[in-house]
Amino acid sequence: MKNTDGARKGRPGAVRQGSKGKQVGSGGQGRQALEGKKPTPKAEDRPYHPAGKRKAAAERYETASGGRPRAAAPRTGAGPRAASAAAPVGSRPRSRNKSADESEVVTGRNSVVEALRAKIPATALYVATRIEVDDRVKEALNLANHRGIPVLEVMRPELDRLAGYDSVHQGLALKVPPYEYAHPVDLLEKTISRGQKPLFVALDGITDPRNLGAIIRSVAAFGGQGVIVPQRRSVGLTASAWKTSAGAAARTPVAMAANLTQTLKAFKDRGVFVLGLDGGGDISLPSLTLANEPVLLVVGSEGKGLSRLVTETCDAVVSIPISAATESLNAGIAVSVALYEIARRRGAK
Repeated sequence: MKNTDGARKGRPGAVRQGSKGKQVGSGGQGRQALEGKKPTPKAEDRPYHPAGKRKAAAERYETASGGRPRAAAPRTGAGPRAASAAAPVGSRPRSRNKSADESEVVTGRNSVVEALRAKIPATALYVATRIEVDDRVKEALNLANHRGIPVLEVMRPELDRLAGYDSVHQGLALKVPPYEYAHPVDLLEKTISRGQKPLFVALDGITDPRNLGAIIRSVAAFGGQGVIVPQRRSVGLTASAWKTSAGAAARTPVAMAANLTQTLKAFKDRGVFVLGLDGGGDISLPSLTLANEPVLLVVGSEGKGLSRLVTETCDAVVSIPISAATESLNAGIAVSVALYEIARRRGAK
């Protein structure tokens, strides 16, 4: 006779059925779930909604217009960078992916002359043999001799190799050490101490050095005080950017932000309005009312535009009305148009 109890116990998957006894109620624990969700907040009460950003910017605008010092953010402990608790804002990157002895080569007659005028440290001035001497070449030679910079005459092929075969050097090249980037908050503090109204441009994900050079040139032309580039995934001040700026890089400082979002927040803490430039912006440039306030423009790449975190940090996102036949504007051109409009409104006031 088989042991049915043992077989039952040894059978895989056997489940003992038993009485569960009296069921216990929830005791009202699910009552809140039954009541449903609360009413959806209005668009202006949602901080990341364009209407909410406009409301917050309007409140800051009214507060600034009421006589409160725009740059009077509380400062604690370690100085101007203590306004933001995030450590990346306070870091000071010196150069981008370069060793201490690696140098840049500034090419082009205008760029070389402007760099020498600005007394940027240089180790050598290269001049092509049989160069056509004009006023800029004469000035470059005089400035180099006056500062004790070695002048080296080289053959055209050697100068092509030194400057890069895709660079138009016009017979002049200047060897300079890696660019010393400023700190964004230091530039802002210096601007405020001079009694100037801040006007800065920040780059978000732009990797073309020609765009950076064009933006630097526009900032210098329309009275801006500086350009801000992120430490990662962005272009730095290379020789190509120097060339495109046509010498404006010698007069307009470029700052590097270890964390662009935290830097934008630090500027906002000091009364600066952060405005993004994007084709899908909720405010048209002709309708911009913040032009006469301290402004930091942020521009993204032509393909990807502004990143999500940067867009959420902006007080407003501004669009430039263009013809339907053109899909978008180059980043350098968009910044030029926006800076012109801001300078025009400030001049008119």
